[in-house]
Amino acid sequence: QVQLLESGGGLVQPGGSLRLSCTALGNIRSINLMGWYRQTPGNERELVASFSSSGTPIYTDSVKGRFTISKDNAKNTISLQMNSLKPEDTAVYYCNVWHDRWVWGQGTQVTVSS
Repeated sequence: QVQLLESGGGLVQPGGSLRLSCTALGNIRSINLMGWYRQTPGNERELVASFSSSGTPIYTDSVKGRFTISKDNAKNTISLQMNSLKPEDTAVYYCNVWHDRWVWGQGTQVTVSS
């Protein structure tokens, strides 16, 4: 069994910042198999940030320069630092990991509004 526990969501004003964290409980093959997705009502869940097989961060175009994905191998944790937030970043954010199937965190709401 592998579980993903997320934290860090909340309400911020445009231009503000939030930091999301996701900890994997149980053994996973590699922290590089973890990543971040987001989803808004009625839309597909989209990939926001992930790692290449060698551990290099990969971002969707809309967040490049504003979001940073990082990892802490000792804590089995990945984080998503979100700066210069925009209203269109509002979504439920999910972390995930490939472990013979897709395992998802519970989701955390990020709302960017004035």
